[in-house]
Amino acid sequence: MYSDFTFSIIKPNAVRTGKTGPILAMINEGGFEIAAMRMVKLTIPQAESFYAVHKGKPFFEGLIEFMTSGPVVVMILQHENAVEQFRKLIGSTDPAKAEPGTIRKTFAVSVQMNAVHGSDSPENAIVEANFFFSAIERFH
Repeated sequence: MYSDFTFSIIKPNAVRTGKTGPILAMINEGGFEIAAMRMVKLTIPQAESFYAVHKGKPFFEGLIEFMTSGPVVVMILQHENAVEQFRKLIGSTDPAKAEPGTIRKTFAVSVQMNAVHGSDSPENAIVEANFFFSAIERFH
């Protein structure tokens, strides 16, 4: 069970424009179980810590500004082969290249404002989930 999970964030643009409900519906329809969820407003230090892997890249400052611009919804999602299955559901980072019917094709505005984040590996899913959720919150 614990290896079959991924981490996701509904990003500020999607929360701000009322897309949280429709995105959650697509996640449910995709067969994912929401094991943990909360809405948070990231501080600049929190965002810099979470995205530390990107520090020094040209888009880092813009990413931090964007991710702290409003509330986000953070989630742990359970599903068999969760990381791979969720990556299929959300689609390409570039919404112009995302498959029809994916979350990003449906709701993204741009590469940066792509509506959702999904972990890119089981290892990163663990690190990202641990960033936002305590052990007692992670699984019911």
